[in-house]
Amino acid sequence: MSYKIAVASTDGKVVNQHFGRAEKFYVLEVNEDNDFYYVEERDNIAACNGGTHSDEGLDLTVQLLSDCKYVLVSQIGPVAEYALSKKGVTAFAISHYIEEAVKKLIRFNSEVKINKLS
Repeated sequence: MSYKIAVASTDGKVVNQHFGRAEKFYVLEVNEDNDFYYVEERDNIAACNGGTHSDEGLDLTVQLLSDCKYVLVSQIGPVAEYALSKKGVTAFAISHYIEEAVKKLIRFNSEVKINKLS
């Protein structure tokens, strides 16, 4: 079964954006063979601006990513992480090249599937 991963990045190469400050998410899809490919860029209105947080902005970002199984960010707060989890989206904080971060996530996802079957 395929699934989507959203990545908070300024350049499409590195996971380098805090969830609340991300103005763009790169979306990748992982297929049944664990191959992944770029699907699209999604523009976002950052929920955190100058030290203030917008509940409406958070809700919009969560809705924007609600079709993804995972979100990769450099940082995320507990409120945002909880809001995503209510939509079935799991967030991981990792600062790495996107390709390497996605490979780690695919390995993790495969191990979780195996453990659930055992």
